[in-house]
Amino acid sequence: MKIAVSTSSFATMDSTPLNMLLDHGYEVLDNPFHRKLTEKEIIIHLQGVDGLVAGLEPLTEKVFEDCPQLKAIARVGIGMDNVDSIAANSHGIKVSNTPEGPTNAVAEMTLAAALCLVRQIIPANRAMHNNEWSKTIGKSLKNTPILIIGYGRIGRRVAELFMAFGAEIFITDPALKQEDLISNEKWVELSEGLRMAEIITIHAGGKDPILNQKNISNIKHGAIIMNSARGNLIEEVALLEGLNSGQISSAWLDVFHEEPYSGELSKHENVLLTPHMSTYSIQCRKDMEIKAVQNLIADLENGRTN
Repeated sequence: MKIAVSTSSFATMDSTPLNMLLDHGYEVLDNPFHRKLTEKEIIIHLQGVDGLVAGLEPLTEKVFEDCPQLKAIARVGIGMDNVDSIAANSHGIKVSNTPEGPTNAVAEMTLAAALCLVRQIIPANRAMHNNEWSKTIGKSLKNTPILIIGYGRIGRRVAELFMAFGAEIFITDPALKQEDLISNEKWVELSEGLRMAEIITIHAGGKDPILNQKNISNIKHGAIIMNSARGNLIEEVALLEGLNSGQISSAWLDVFHEEPYSGELSKHENVLLTPHMSTYSIQCRKDMEIKAVQNLIADLENGRTN
């Protein structure tokens, strides 16, 4: 049986997931471009293939129609927006993901970005590289009101890390109420949280913008916005307007409407941009790839139980 790999960094940090496939007797076809594949490219890559270790390429009805031998897809990561799950099901293709793997890596990256922004590390570094000895005073996370949008695995871990610094944590999640929170966080409506938070960090799903023209204009003046969930959850035009007006002091984005990204935000010095790399720690990649391979083998060999 043949297994195709489309995620561009598969087994580059650790060979264990590749060896697992080889030990089970599978022929493994690597991503020939070592980047995100287009619909046409993934169709070519999947010819005669039984299983896919998947990245972020579009897995559509057309892909499934043109690749009739495909039996199982194992996403390396949480997000499934690129997979037409209904179409996959209609074609009898089993689909899995790895929701637990990214938790710590994304939460750590969120904390790192927050510290860079509140402590003015980026402008200080820029000044030093320009041979300028220029100190800019920042703020501490202690007692800082932080709004976490989304209280899944990652949102909960982000809350834990920020609380260790003494921050005041507010949670908004339409599926939850105060009694559902597991620690000293406070549940608030989105509109209330935006008015009081100095840092707003998104860890939710969905396809519609959570931060748009209307509610960005109502956030606390000088707030910081951070997003490592999905690019479509923030309206880029509204974010730019907020940054230019000073309503938003700075932002960190790890996800974008289109990737690779080269839009207007890349020209804004108050925006910290990273290329969708929150899960890019050695431990995280290894854990997600191993779990994806375990899922794929179980689905191909009939009957994944968890």
